[in-house]
Amino acid sequence: MTTLPLPSRAPAPLLARALVLRDDASLALEADAVVVRGPAGSFRLRRPAPGVRDALLRLARGPSDPARLVDGVDESARGVLRAVLDRARPLLAEVLLDGGTELLRMERTSPGGTAPAGPPPVQVACVRLSRFALLRTRGDRLVLESPLSGVRAVLTSARARALVAGLGAPQETSGVGGPVERQLVDTLVDAGLVEAAGPGERFPSEADPVLRQWDYHDLLAHGRVRSGSFDEPLGALYPYRGSIAPRPAVRKPPAGPVVPLHRPAWDEVAVRDPSLTAALEGRRSVRHHGREPLTLEQLGEFLWRVHRVRAHYVPDDDPGGADADEAVSRPYPSGGRAYELELYLTVSRCRGLDPGVYYHDPVAHRLVLVEGDPGPREAVLAVARRAVGSDVTPDVLVTVTSRFQRLSWKYRAIAYATTLRHTGVLYQTMYLVGTAMGLAGCALGNGDAALSARVLGLDYLEESSVGDFMLGSMPEDGGLDPGPHPGWHLGNGSDWPVRAQEQLP
Repeated sequence: MTTLPLPSRAPAPLLARALVLRDDASLALEADAVVVRGPAGSFRLRRPAPGVRDALLRLARGPSDPARLVDGVDESARGVLRAVLDRARPLLAEVLLDGGTELLRMERTSPGGTAPAGPPPVQVACVRLSRFALLRTRGDRLVLESPLSGVRAVLTSARARALVAGLGAPQETSGVGGPVERQLVDTLVDAGLVEAAGPGERFPSEADPVLRQWDYHDLLAHGRVRSGSFDEPLGALYPYRGSIAPRPAVRKPPAGPVVPLHRPAWDEVAVRDPSLTAALEGRRSVRHHGREPLTLEQLGEFLWRVHRVRAHYVPDDDPGGADADEAVSRPYPSGGRAYELELYLTVSRCRGLDPGVYYHDPVAHRLVLVEGDPGPREAVLAVARRAVGSDVTPDVLVTVTSRFQRLSWKYRAIAYATTLRHTGVLYQTMYLVGTAMGLAGCALGNGDAALSARVLGLDYLEESSVGDFMLGSMPEDGGLDPGPHPGWHLGNGSDWPVRAQEQLP
């Protein structure tokens, strides 16, 4: 008999357990094979024995007693059936029934999953939903999941849904309900979806120093954007090809007055730039700017080297069509050549440029005025000041936005994580170019996406900010601290200059 590994600690099990093909899996009969497909994988069984094929068909029709699946299977084929069930385990659900009535299903979401923090206490005094539990709709079912668990509970009955809802707050075990409810809770505890605490003890997510330092959304994202810990489709699957037109690789600039930008000559830049090593070692976050402001020529060179469109590609077989996988090239790398990031500049002071909020057109290499009112501009700059804990206003605040659907049209599960990776790559590019040019740069760890969307006139769900970068003239002290902090301990690189900025040409 093959079942999912969800043991109950109840001394006398009251609930029957059955196996069934998951709702999101399918079984197809071919001339000489049985094919089972699902989001967690698929397999083809060639020339199955009649009894094995019938057993699989029973699993597709509804819950089946695992002990009865061998009925009609020759003794010689029973080993094959057990092996097939073991292989198909990610595509099967274990059903818990009370007197023939289904209460819930347990589905495997990963080969192993992260184990709950230690075994449940021998004497359970209190239970509640895990701090990391997620209750959501999946298809037309309500499911309970957790990034700490390798299984999900599909709440197929009102009884199970009411039980789980009641566990939103800590409950003494004596108040959970009857023996059936307590056995359901035991199953959810074993699965890591419900936490249990002994008399006078804290719940594991409160007591474990590692779990205490994980925020719910961070752990959820960590488990959902890489394969191996979840069973949803992931990667470049083009889920909307043919049904939704992809976003163009190049955004249409907004309407407004334009300011042409300087285009540097490659030979001049190559002669005066420091080496890559010098730029890397000299890079630092500088949060204050010089007495003289950044110039429009410097700003133009910076944007040209960081963000311009170098080439634009449209497939010849379907130019601009619903299935076109357009691409562009820019100075920094981007997964799938998506280049979904756009730059908006909130200018406080820049010689040769009026204060305002501008969009950088990466094709024409020009600025387009988006907002000239000082009120919205100051609101955006105030957020930047709070982010760096300073009352100094940057010369220019570069806001990085993402056209999200440029990625999600192609990628499942990893689209947002990928745009954050791209933002980090762009940050490094801005740092290195700014350092090479002798400018002061500082990436910000926080910003107000809702505010910037309003100021920039963007739809928050279509395009909004994912990063901010302060840029300005280098202050007279070179942006250097007085020296290494007394608490610093220099490692193997201590023979390299701490003030590498001073050595830049």
